Amino acid sequence: MPKASVKRLIDNRKDKLIEFVLDIEKYPEFIPFCENSKIYERKDDGSIINIIADLTIGKGPFKDTFKSDVKFNKKNDHIHVVNIEGPLNYMENNWKFVEKGNWTNGYKTEVSFDIDFEVKNKFLNILMTKSFQYGLEKIADAFQKRAESL
Repeated sequence: MPKASVKRLIDNRKDKLIEFVLDIEKYPEFIPFCENSKIYERKDDGSIINIIADLTIGKGPFKDTFKSDVKFNKKNDHIHVVNIEGPLNYMENNWKFVEKGNWTNGYKTEVSFDIDFEVKNKFLNILMTKSFQYGLEKIADAFQKRAESL
């Protein structure tokens, strides 16, 4: 069961970063090995934005699509994601955003991301456990580079 987390201080405003993370359809433009994304549903009830989306991850013949339920709680600036379909037994990840800067000294936001998942294929699960932190750092680098260029 791979588990990993990253924390980054990003030169951008919290609201812009949340909007950026929720723009799932743009992930294939900058996330390594993200080949496609699709939004099925997006609802905003005022306090929570709920998104049902697919991501296709992989390279060449080694790719798979998983569907997730993404919930953004506006009150606590928290994004919670769970797997609802695909090659995973389960997946849960969390994004937390804390603004550290301001208009005077420049906007910076601390972004924390943690993930816990299990792949249905036991052999792949063992491989992922050994190398996932490295992969997550690469994905975090891509997010940070893109977010700071907005």
